[in-house]
Amino acid sequence: MNTRQLHIGCIFRYNATYPTAAVFHVEALESARVSLSDVSLAWDGEAAGAPPLHPFVDHLGNRRLRAELPVGPSELTWAAVATLPDTLDEHDADAVQLTPRSLPDEVLPFTLPSRFCQSDLLGHEAWSRFGSQTPNMSRVMDIMDFVHGHLAYTSGATTSTTTALDVFETGKGVCRDYAHLMISLCRALNLPARYAFGYLPDMDVEPIPTPMDFHAWVQVFVGDRWYDFDPRHNALRKGRVLVGVGTDAADSAMVTTFGGPTLERMRVICHEVGTEPLFR
Repeated sequence: MNTRQLHIGCIFRYNATYPTAAVFHVEALESARVSLSDVSLAWDGEAAGAPPLHPFVDHLGNRRLRAELPVGPSELTWAAVATLPDTLDEHDADAVQLTPRSLPDEVLPFTLPSRFCQSDLLGHEAWSRFGSQTPNMSRVMDIMDFVHGHLAYTSGATTSTTTALDVFETGKGVCRDYAHLMISLCRALNLPARYAFGYLPDMDVEPIPTPMDFHAWVQVFVGDRWYDFDPRHNALRKGRVLVGVGTDAADSAMVTTFGGPTLERMRVICHEVGTEPLFR
């Protein structure tokens, strides 16, 4: 199988007025499709007297870093080379939705409403639009297509507290909101769905003329495994590298700070090796 390589990474620079606890969620995950090499992690907080970073793996398998931001500026940089197949997202057209009683125990929580994904409030909408369809992969694709068409991508139209119900009513949002709405509709139909985010390059597609950022999408459990769905782009894509999953964006934040430091710089890179410098 042909493979391709990506430079992936990010920089976060904060300025804190007092020592501030923080959790970074920026490390990509390896899988059967993605391997990492040349992994580097730089943290200048220790030079200012902060404790060393404390890595841990949470209950969903996400890799996280506990830190204490020192008084003044501090910066964390993570980077790696990701090797992955030169293929589109995997989908099985024959996969069929399991009934709730047949779902694995660990999947059941992803059928329930959550802070940003109010599947209980969107249940009527989900069942009236998709309830009569055969519960298979095709129905999930139709839900993705509906969300893509219902929302207009609009930077600045939503905030960190905007919910799926909010964007369903306004029709505007960013990738995070597309994901929340699709998750809500899926869960209302007893389809386990979870929030996913990570790196997505402009690989073999027309480049988006905006600065690179982390991207959010959806994973839906169909048949016996999780599959990736991208309602923002409404298409199978190449080069997707997962950083983390959660019930919604509330437990999948890139950085959680227990205080009020100022984010002075955030930079995300995701491009093929050899096409441009690692960090410009």
